Amino acid sequence: MEIISDMLAVILQKGGSIKPTHLMYKANLSHKQMKGYLEELEKKDLVLKSEKEERSKEAAIKITANGRTFLYKYSEMKEFEKTFGL
Repeated sequence: MEIISDMLAVILQKGGSIKPTHLMYKANLSHKQMKGYLEELEKKDLVLKSEKEERSKEAAIKITANGRTFLYKYSEMKEFEKTFGL
């Protein structure tokens, strides 16, 4: 959950869209880890891959409305845990 939250937060911090290589470095993941997490995030409709741009070799990863909602709810849950010392 923490890794997923970190990945979504990184995408959001970059304006809602990021290239996979940048996400991999910013979230401190190996290529294999990132690929697995991205597949899961796409299945859950938390992110989507945009079409490749003409000058780019990579398609951008974009956070969806569901991804934003997940991140908001997860941060609420973490705040709740802190408040009650859980």
